[in-house]
Amino acid sequence: MKYTTEKNSWYLSAFEKFEQSLNGESASRLHTLRRSALERFNSLGFPTTRHEEWRFTNISPILKTNFRPVLNPTAEGLSRKDVGQFAFGTRHLLVFVNGFFSGDLSTLDELPGDAYCGSLATAVKSDHPVLRQHLAQYATYDDNAFSALNTAFLRDGAFIYVPDGIVMDDSVHLLFIAAGKDHALISPRNLIVVGKNSQVSIVESYVSLATSSYLTNVLTEIVVGDHSVIEHDKLQNERRDAFHIASIHALQGTQTNLISNSISIGGSLVRNNVTSVLDAEGSECTLNGLALATGTQLIDNHTTIDHAKPRCVSHELYKSILDGKSRGVFNGKIFVRKDAQKTDAKQTNKTLLLSEDATIDTKPQLEIFADDVKCTHGATVGQLDAEQIFYLRSRGIDDTTARDILTFAFASDVVSRVHVDPLREQLEALVHSRLDQGRTLQD
Repeated sequence: MKYTTEKNSWYLSAFEKFEQSLNGESASRLHTLRRSALERFNSLGFPTTRHEEWRFTNISPILKTNFRPVLNPTAEGLSRKDVGQFAFGTRHLLVFVNGFFSGDLSTLDELPGDAYCGSLATAVKSDHPVLRQHLAQYATYDDNAFSALNTAFLRDGAFIYVPDGIVMDDSVHLLFIAAGKDHALISPRNLIVVGKNSQVSIVESYVSLATSSYLTNVLTEIVVGDHSVIEHDKLQNERRDAFHIASIHALQGTQTNLISNSISIGGSLVRNNVTSVLDAEGSECTLNGLALATGTQLIDNHTTIDHAKPRCVSHELYKSILDGKSRGVFNGKIFVRKDAQKTDAKQTNKTLLLSEDATIDTKPQLEIFADDVKCTHGATVGQLDAEQIFYLRSRGIDDTTARDILTFAFASDVVSRVHVDPLREQLEALVHSRLDQGRTLQD
């Protein structure tokens, strides 16, 4: 059932204006994809709490505003000094302003071999051969209205290609900055393709210099070639009245290792969908997540690990720290297909409630269709341990500091798993800052 015909019509009208501005490009293969996605979006409509996948997340706050799709690049007057506050020193920094690549604000060192790090739009124009094979092949929009909407307004984003046998010795930082005054719909589209026997670390961060609320609707596809290793770290730290809907879809080859760390701190309503398909034997997948929410924030993490082939291993740890009247949602699914014998899967969800008004809806799920597997899952919800607080206070530590130490220790179990040292240090500082902000909101 459609949520509101009026809201659908707003985006349909925006698409018509977009299409009229394309001239000859409207006949391209990419625009055929856009048009198909728009039709599916119109058919689906926005999800409601009647949909099982959105049962605990009411998106009506998003639907109160007619967000304007950003269809052309604009620097919004940003300088390298503006960018510098969000960077952490990597030699490969790709900056995107409202979803569009900015070469003037980016820093890109020499890349090995035929590796490519840059604008998706530029790669499309040059008809990069990898795009034809991989773009929009994994994250389908058949049952996801936001993915369909992202595809309909697909213009730019990051394209990372690491050919066979290449080891990137420094991380690649994809920095997405929201800027400007209008209520913008920002729709980055990212494609990361890692060849065989390769290794890369990618940081994807979302920050804000905007002066009004906006909606970030991002979709990232990751392809991991045989015997390759990738760490993908995502940091979402946008302004408090922003909305953030994100989907990450990964496909893993033979004996691959994917590590995904997702940290959500900012935003009013945040939804993260993370899916990894272990599509060949001997693969390993690790999903870690941390949500820090205060005030009336809502942070929803939905994860899916699909064990499609035998002898694969997955580890999952998602934590939430909720203060004020904030809400958290965790829905973790592990599928073990019929032929996926010798699967080893572990899933853990832990929530720390710092106030009596904070709530969490947690739903760990296992669907197992094979008989020779080791699978476990569990969820815990609690408050700070009074005995531990007493122990710290007995050593001369005041109550506030004692609570902060224990809360930070709870968070650091996830933060410490980030292997990019400068990013991990930045995350530790952000956690401390957010604890301070939470106390301010309570006072």
